Amino acid sequence: MFNKNKTTTNPSKGTNDVFSANTIQNGTVIEGKVISEGSIRIDGKLIGSIVTKAKIVIGKTGVIEGDITCKDASVEGKVNGTIQVQNLLDLKSTGFIRGDINTNKLVVEPGAKFNGKCTMNDVQESVNVSPRRRAV
Repeated sequence: MFNKNKTTTNPSKGTNDVFSANTIQNGTVIEGKVISEGSIRIDGKLIGSIVTKAKIVIGKTGVIEGDITCKDASVEGKVNGTIQVQNLLDLKSTGFIRGDINTNKLVVEPGAKFNGKCTMNDVQESVNVSPRRRAV
């Protein structure tokens, strides 16, 4: 009745995925606005804004030159722009942020650097991931 060896997989996730996310690899540079429903990890460079309903992880080699809007964020790399996080912003010891932060919760490890203004409250604005259409 209960088979302990039976495994089930979710088609959207691999069997070994602990953190399944879209990834911008080290050595990759993207210019423009990134919009995603799912989590994103940045180890490369993004010049532009990024919006997601999920989590953003900026790895040690990751650089974002633009604004961030997300549910949760973890910063190990560099950000030059405004960050709006609905829930938790985790600034790691190697992280550097130059710009304003608006978040509900903030964790800052020793060694992290932050230059800007921080507002902590319930972020009421919902994350909108619908792409804006431009008139042609």
